[in-house]
Amino acid sequence: MRKIVSILILLFIVSLQLQGFVYSEEGGRMEKKAVMIIAQNNFRDEELLHPKNILENSGITVKIASRNIEEASGMLGARVIPDMRLQDINVQDFDAVIFVGGRGASVYWNDPVAHKIANEAYLASKVVAAICIAPVTLANAGLLKGKKATVWPSEARALTSKGAFYTGKPVEMDGLIITASGPAAADEFGKRIAEVLTSER
Repeated sequence: MRKIVSILILLFIVSLQLQGFVYSEEGGRMEKKAVMIIAQNNFRDEELLHPKNILENSGITVKIASRNIEEASGMLGARVIPDMRLQDINVQDFDAVIFVGGRGASVYWNDPVAHKIANEAYLASKVVAAICIAPVTLANAGLLKGKKATVWPSEARALTSKGAFYTGKPVEMDGLIITASGPAAADEFGKRIAEVLTSER
């Protein structure tokens, strides 16, 4: 009987791993994972690095994605080599999908791959987040209709034209959609995402 129970437990653990979950021995919690999507050029440094540090310090594994895996450059000089290409993201591997802002983020506004990722994450009840001008990607993907959201002020109309309720707050959350207005809100943005991911849902 004991042997049968052991086999059943082993099968259960294997099934969790096949679903993309990783068991953490620290507190017996499942490890959380987030992917941060940046433009190849002119992403906003603080909007990547500050939330990334906050998430990692909260025990969350963070991967960086872009259109290719060549070195990406930030507006203020940061240099980052992405872990994966945008088209290789498997939404089921992550608990959060985060779109980073900066001038270059506009490349994803009408990108069908980015829209597909955002929609898949939303439908799978993942956290979907965007900062600075990146919430426009979510609006154009149809995710912000009827939702409270914020964005860099110059793009407020891009949100409202897609049915969003623009609040102008530094950070806004509606369900599992989290948006932020820009670099000054990067820390609060990261903390809000970390809080959601580390809370029991």
